[in-house]
Amino acid sequence: MEYSSLPKDPMVLLSFINTKLRDDYPSLDELCSSLCVDADYIKKTLASIDYSYDDEKNRFV
Repeated sequence: MEYSSLPKDPMVLLSFINTKLRDDYPSLDELCSSLCVDADYIKKTLASIDYSYDDEKNRFV
């Protein structure tokens, strides 16, 4: 499945990504690979609202 239109709003993107990580994917890399999205884009966008990926928790905190 390709997900080409991620939410543009960083807060909505945060919710979307964390939900996908919680429900469907064991890591950010697997989510990005499966949805054909760029991990750096997600990390940069969520860093703009002071969130970073926590490998242990498998979520942005």
